[in-house]
Amino acid sequence: MPAASKLQEAWLARGATARLLWPVSCVYRLLMALRELGYRTGLLRSQRLPVPVLVVGNLVVGGAGKTPTTMALVQLLRAHGHRPGIVSRGYGRSTDEPLLVTRDSTAGIAGDEPLLMHLRTGAPVAVGADRVAAGRLLLGAHPEVTVLLSDDGLQHRRLARDAQVIVFDERGAGNGWLLPAGPLREPVPADVPPRSVVVYNAGRPSTLLPGHLARRELRGLAPLADWWAGRAASPEAFASLKGRPLIAAAGMARPQRYFEMLRAQGLDIDELPLPDHHPFTTLPWPATATDVIVTEKDAVKLRPERMGTTRVWVATLDFEIDAAIAPQLLSWLTTAPTT
Repeated sequence: MPAASKLQEAWLARGATARLLWPVSCVYRLLMALRELGYRTGLLRSQRLPVPVLVVGNLVVGGAGKTPTTMALVQLLRAHGHRPGIVSRGYGRSTDEPLLVTRDSTAGIAGDEPLLMHLRTGAPVAVGADRVAAGRLLLGAHPEVTVLLSDDGLQHRRLARDAQVIVFDERGAGNGWLLPAGPLREPVPADVPPRSVVVYNAGRPSTLLPGHLARRELRGLAPLADWWAGRAASPEAFASLKGRPLIAAAGMARPQRYFEMLRAQGLDIDELPLPDHHPFTTLPWPATATDVIVTEKDAVKLRPERMGTTRVWVATLDFEIDAAIAPQLLSWLTTAPTT
């Protein structure tokens, strides 16, 4: 088992590995507390942008569903008359400088998740280590934007927020400890914070915080070239692949759920788990492979002309958020103070 997977397993219980790392977690907690004190006392300041900001993030490390949640929120906000844009850190980029993402951007320059969000939603996306600078860049290029979504921005306090969506998956808070002894980036609050909603990307709530369930299922499969051309995935493609030798590749933190969803469609797959944000500099499957299924997050790093004789299929997600969260979010964004 890869080291990252072993650590993910250790974070589900307070076993020997977690206990060994617990003293380091105490140091991490102290640093978090000092930063929070800096913002409360004014030594550190959040900066406000001219439009409302909705932060999407999670308290646990790795794969809770921030990206599909952000894309679903883009559609929800559009349905209520907003013109959303997205700012993101852009994990794995070759530079920290702010950049506007375009269809011609590479994942190495833009980050795989920001590029995916731009391709799937068509919303303007800017990336940068400094989300304030990224937001200003986006608003300067797209003055029509009425609200910014900050993807994976829950711990990025420098950008002032007007509302936030906290995402959990079936892990909940894991063993309840902070990094590196547990999966938590910050402690789970006793109550839902002000101007916040909780979304569970799971079959049932996984913490004591009240929240809303999201529905997540595979929409269908699209050949890689069709996916890049923006053509819809076909649910019927699952049936056409039954009985064939298939490799399912996934460069994500927790790929097992993806593999299980493919098997639920009646597919017999050989699992090919890869490190999160795998670059696909070289193809990780044999050149003789006939059919390979990848995630959309991986598809942004795979061009059709590189695939040789292998048929590569992209599995697309259908992700829906409970529409009941809309009135509260819209109220907070409407009453947001702007500069």
